[in-house]
Amino acid sequence: MTTSPIDVTKLAAVDAARAARLLKEIRAAALTGKPSHGAPRQVIGESWSRMLRGGVDPDHDRRSGLLSPDDLAERRCRSPLREILPVLREGLVSVADEAQHIVVVCDAEGRVLWREGNAAVLRKADLLGFEPGADWAESVVGTNGVGTPLIVRRPVSVFSAEHFVRTHHPWTCAGAPIADPKDGRLLGVVDVSGPLDTMHPATLALVAAVAKLAEARLRELHVASLERLRSVAAPVLARVGGRAIAVDADGWTAAVTGMAAVDRLALPRGLTAGRAWLPSLGACAVEALPCGGWLVRADDPGAAEERRRAVTRVVLDVSGPRRWSVTVSGGAGDWTHELSPRHAELLYLLAAHRAGRSAAELAGDLFGDPGRRVTVRAELSRIRRYLGGLIEHRPYRFREDTEVEAVLPPHPADLLPHSAAPAILRARSL
Repeated sequence: MTTSPIDVTKLAAVDAARAARLLKEIRAAALTGKPSHGAPRQVIGESWSRMLRGGVDPDHDRRSGLLSPDDLAERRCRSPLREILPVLREGLVSVADEAQHIVVVCDAEGRVLWREGNAAVLRKADLLGFEPGADWAESVVGTNGVGTPLIVRRPVSVFSAEHFVRTHHPWTCAGAPIADPKDGRLLGVVDVSGPLDTMHPATLALVAAVAKLAEARLRELHVASLERLRSVAAPVLARVGGRAIAVDADGWTAAVTGMAAVDRLALPRGLTAGRAWLPSLGACAVEALPCGGWLVRADDPGAAEERRRAVTRVVLDVSGPRRWSVTVSGGAGDWTHELSPRHAELLYLLAAHRAGRSAAELAGDLFGDPGRRVTVRAELSRIRRYLGGLIEHRPYRFREDTEVEAVLPPHPADLLPHSAAPAILRARSL
């Protein structure tokens, strides 16, 4: 008896009804533990496992409370996704309408912010609770084209009974995550959904391509904002002595004087004007710039190094499915930095191997290819910009006099669910 994964896209393109029947058999077998004539795709099977561990009801949909109109309006206003709605509409809405689909844009928590598309399908979505303000996180409504891409951080199609919850089986959907190009932070997901018989095998590729166009637009907007900040900051820096740097609210550099240029400063949360300690510069004076950025003036390098050496504790939090952070505590104060997916993987590996790992070993851990040392070194160089001397090299490791704690998920199988790194996959199976 074979348990090979079923290529739903190819099968459904030929016979959608047969594909749906087969998937229902596979899902029923997965829920009961009985043998099956097939297996779900890996991304779907892993999602089903998360749902079973999380206690999601496979036979009854669960709906969390809708956001109030005021809360929805506030989220829309705060979301960076509002800047790229024209790109998403131009690339998807007209196509979706003709194909009897709808386009849904959700934030990083899975809340539906905007919907457009075929009027008849919108009415059907209302009956399913797929409406503005609804929570479509995977932990709430099961495997779906919104919540699952947010977890695995890559485009995912979900066809019929690949949805964990039975009431979603008449639907097909394809969603792609959208990340902030400045720092890799997950902003949300764009999804195209519709009735089962309207499924097209090219939908996922289209959604993924439009998501990349949207990220490119965000990158253009960021470059333009830095240029505006630079025009304001340059005359200020010309009058400042010593080491100083002008950065935007996220720490990206607009102008610098008296020191080597860096792409970005790691800024503590809730930074305000006055005195601050920054991991890469030490003690600093911080002033607000009129256009929304910060002027940062560094103190004497010797004093900064002395305070940096007082750091004694690092807490790496990789317990969540979508957000990870590193918190440093010690004589220089406490600060927290949110991690990109790759940096979360690397710091987890260094925390798990306190004796250290060479670049080749880390390349094998991450990619299954020890030859990709250059990629590893580049990422660790970026990590050292905010962790400074806490990361040593030859081999790469946390400094010996630093206490390191890794906060892990309760179930090993939930460790960094986006990751396909061989070492992470092994850790999940322990």
